[in-house]
Amino acid sequence: MAVEPDLAELAAAHGVAVRYRDADEQEVEVDRGVVVDVLAALDVDASTPDALEAALAALRSRHPDALPATVAVDEGRTRDLPAPGRVTLEDGTVRDVGDAVPADLPVGYHRLACGAQDVALIVAPSALEPPGPTWGWMVQLYALRSQGSWGAGDYADLGLLLDRTARDQGAGALLVNPLHALALAPDVEASPYSPSTRRFLHPFYVRIEDTDAYAAAPASVRSSVDALRPVSAELVDHDAVWSAKRAALELLRPYDASAPGDVDALDPERRDVATWYALAEEYGSDLREWPAGLASVDDTGVAAARASLADRVLFFAWCLDLADAQLGRAHAHAAGMAVGLIADLAVGCSAGGADAWTLAGALARGVTVGAPPDDFNQQGQDWALPPWRPDALAASGYAPLRSMIRAVLRHAGGLRVDHVAGLWRLWWIPPGRGAREGAYVHYDARAMLAVVAIEALRAGAVVVGEDLGTVEPEVTEGLSEHGMLGCAVLWFQRDDAGALLPPRRWHPDTLASVSTHDLPTAAGFLRDEHVRARADAGVLSDVDAARADAAKDREELLELLRAEGFGVDDPSDDDAVVVAMHQLLATARSRIVLAAFTDVLGDLRQPNLPGTVDEYPNWRIPLSQSLDDLLADPRVTAVAGALRERNSRS
Repeated sequence: MAVEPDLAELAAAHGVAVRYRDADEQEVEVDRGVVVDVLAALDVDASTPDALEAALAALRSRHPDALPATVAVDEGRTRDLPAPGRVTLEDGTVRDVGDAVPADLPVGYHRLACGAQDVALIVAPSALEPPGPTWGWMVQLYALRSQGSWGAGDYADLGLLLDRTARDQGAGALLVNPLHALALAPDVEASPYSPSTRRFLHPFYVRIEDTDAYAAAPASVRSSVDALRPVSAELVDHDAVWSAKRAALELLRPYDASAPGDVDALDPERRDVATWYALAEEYGSDLREWPAGLASVDDTGVAAARASLADRVLFFAWCLDLADAQLGRAHAHAAGMAVGLIADLAVGCSAGGADAWTLAGALARGVTVGAPPDDFNQQGQDWALPPWRPDALAASGYAPLRSMIRAVLRHAGGLRVDHVAGLWRLWWIPPGRGAREGAYVHYDARAMLAVVAIEALRAGAVVVGEDLGTVEPEVTEGLSEHGMLGCAVLWFQRDDAGALLPPRRWHPDTLASVSTHDLPTAAGFLRDEHVRARADAGVLSDVDAARADAAKDREELLELLRAEGFGVDDPSDDDAVVVAMHQLLATARSRIVLAAFTDVLGDLRQPNLPGTVDEYPNWRIPLSQSLDDLLADPRVTAVAGALRERNSRS
């Protein structure tokens, strides 16, 4: 059913789009019922004619000069005000500002009093300073195993990789998968893009032997801990790894003099997240299945539950501390690198996780985000992650977003924002509806970008927005205006005629790579592994057509290599072709160029196969070589040489 003008007016006022352009640039009308459901998720009732009339009346009664709950301005720019105002700066200084926000306000988070209103005022910095040309690697940390790790890569492995690539190869950057804390009980969540909380780090990656408690423990205890170390398996067994580490940490905690011992002395944010972990250990990692009285951090039964589980709360608080300390030590090895560690920020959090529990008022309960139908996902996508409520963010002065970005940048020199278009709009899927039955909800992108820019400026960090796929031009333009980089992937960079675009013609304000974790590896692409894997998983409707398309794409790539002077004598020599692909990548104008070890080592299986859950070992595939050996591999040294030579030419 079509949306009538009155409902469209109400929807627009709350950022809900009643139409959108699909991947084929065709305009699609959103069903009326979907719009009503999305408004309901924002506590706006339009379910009956009377309710719609009342909501419109309330909307139209607002004073035309009313300021939004958060006002965002750019450094050096003014903004007219409806009346004389007063600004309380972040440092407590108070300034009278007359009828306009002045151009000389410092960058930061302030308060603006104007007439009867008191709103948040965010002053965004001028464009961030982009990095000079540099190169580096990207890796999934769990896949990076060494002689010292317990069946999966850990923070010590990450530090060693940073040290060796910087010192021995001259690399300037290392992009790692999101290190957000994931669910741990009863099963360990494997996907780094389904975090329990984006404000804390994953204890799963703690190196047991690097803890102060291990050093302080008597030899008999260390021997018992050593005996818990799991044997590496063909796939990364997240459950087995954490089970062993949890048992080891429980043995060691009494020997750490700095381990927290008083729940009431914990800072509130860490206490609340640790409480969620203790409750999840008791009731499971989906808060929606917990007993009454525990629905959110402020619910009636939480205080008593926290008291009864005090020892487990303290245990998980300690685990979070260990993770933070060890990542800090790992990133110290990035000193002197052009960028250093680039942290990946997932687009959302688990609907049953710690952020959903502690930040319930800032999230749209029952709603999930995803993507509308396109050529690759004709039923649309549902990522099962709850979105920020734009009204709640604005009312809080974007405090949850500020806290999250600051936490992710605590030990990083760069930030990759997954699905960066989500700073502008997200595809909301109301409760009880399928992925096709959604609508775009818009955010104040100026304010969202301002927060990211302020936190990046204060951390001295580079920002990269993952803008692959179908994105509006305003996304790419907005990133560029703020000195943030976009992404360029070899498979996707094409000219207006649809032909592969040589890297020398790519936009310079990008982070460039051959592939991503959701796409075929270089060897997988050359051997049609991505077709076989999707066919085996049952997500291909026409396998023969997919093979034909893959053959065409492969020949197109080989032709590009020949045309750009990187052709190989034997196109069936996968290793030679992969090295040539990276020599081609080295010609990119992009500010940052990254290679993936999965590509360079000739690994066939990609880390994640979109559209699958149990049909494919997503987020469980280790690298084919251990950290102890991979940097000496001649293919790795050849690619490092090609990318390092690029820097010397810049």
